[in-house]
Amino acid sequence: MSATTNLLSLKSFRNPNPFLNPNPNPNSSFSLSVPRRKTLALTLKAVLSESPEPTTTAAATNHCFSRSSDGHLSVEGVRVEEAMAKAERTPFYLYSKPQITRNFEAYREALRGLDSVVGYAVKANNNLRILEHLRSLGSGAVLVSGNELRLALRAGFDPKRCIFNGNGKLLEDLILAAKAGVFVNIDSEFDLENIVTAARVAGKKISVLLRINPDVDPQVHAYVATGNKNSKFGIRNEKLQWFLDAVKSHPNELKLVGAHCHLGSTITKVDIFRDAAVLMVNYIDKIRAEGFELEYLNIGGGLGIDYYHAGAVLPTPMDLINTVRELVLSRNLKLIIEPGRSLVANTCCFVNRVTGVKTNGTKNFIVIDGSMAELIRPSLYGAYQHIELVSPPPHDAEISTFDVVGPVCESADFLGKDRELPTPPKGAGLVVHDAGAYCMSMASTYNLKMRPPEYWVDDDGSLVKIRHGETFDDYMKFFDGL
Repeated sequence: MSATTNLLSLKSFRNPNPFLNPNPNPNSSFSLSVPRRKTLALTLKAVLSESPEPTTTAAATNHCFSRSSDGHLSVEGVRVEEAMAKAERTPFYLYSKPQITRNFEAYREALRGLDSVVGYAVKANNNLRILEHLRSLGSGAVLVSGNELRLALRAGFDPKRCIFNGNGKLLEDLILAAKAGVFVNIDSEFDLENIVTAARVAGKKISVLLRINPDVDPQVHAYVATGNKNSKFGIRNEKLQWFLDAVKSHPNELKLVGAHCHLGSTITKVDIFRDAAVLMVNYIDKIRAEGFELEYLNIGGGLGIDYYHAGAVLPTPMDLINTVRELVLSRNLKLIIEPGRSLVANTCCFVNRVTGVKTNGTKNFIVIDGSMAELIRPSLYGAYQHIELVSPPPHDAEISTFDVVGPVCESADFLGKDRELPTPPKGAGLVVHDAGAYCMSMASTYNLKMRPPEYWVDDDGSLVKIRHGETFDDYMKFFDGL
């Protein structure tokens, strides 16, 4: 790739947290056009990036967002600026339905030859239309609350392909799970007690898995590490015998069918999954030796994605499954996997309009109508999500380093920091990429910003609304009749 080509596609990649969003080349810098430059450093960065292009994964080459030769950002052939013209308002979330399908099919292909369940982690994105689509493709559902269970049932998921997780499951939700007939993970002593009570209230035996904390370091941000000894999740492996004896003492309420672990999120090294699987099959051997007929190994989810759009070589679903395939077959187990982020994150961008550009003398800011209220990952985790303009900037636009911020009354309200971008005109479109997971599902109404609408580009290329934007009138309904 020539330096001129690099200058024609400027993107800045900085990694505030290398575990959350790995970037193989943090010094690379590319640009969308050839606007006037403020500093020599920008040109030098482009020259320094003149090196062989990194190998890309299949997922990267099939990314649903692309920039046409005339400089316009599109999704599945539909210009984002056209979607902006049709949407009820900005900001909004824009998905690719075909990319969701492609992501799921990557798991289905990887699991060929294994008796398996792909359980989509509903917490990643709980849009009903997305759930219905994944269910139609053959997905199960992984649930962490009673309302997620209700939503999964409303979306038509087969209860026998649903797993109820969580370290603090409520009794009322466990009763609902027992009545529905979903799998339930045992997470603690009190959790086991509540599950037994729920079985008695519902009058049904519950199929359970033991969630064992394998104490494996997933090498990710501490907030999303769930399988090490400091985590609140799972039973201590040294207490395994106590739990086996407890399950044996409740033959009318519990049927132990499997073992489960979950290491964390944004994992980029599949050897970590194999390390955990080796430990887990050893536990399964011990459990079977106690007379239990275990069928399932649930290795959780957590596969990372390329948030930097830098062509990082990251593990694919096939890479992940191949690390555990022989272990699963050697014990004649059914494999459960719980992807969330890797199914939906790269299917979506968060679309905003530029309210204006300002400087405080030391920092430059692009102020947009979206905020931490609609997309909190950067503020919460220090996470990087790639940002770019929707349309070509004016030919004389200067490239500067900006913080991209919203209107919320918090200094924590930023979508990206220190991003080198062409100075956008007022009203320009700007997107935050890879917003399909843990973005809309974590949105709030802070500062009374109403949660935004959601759209997807359908298989036929049409733009379809899949969630209405919330309104002030919706908010006021919570006070009706009080």
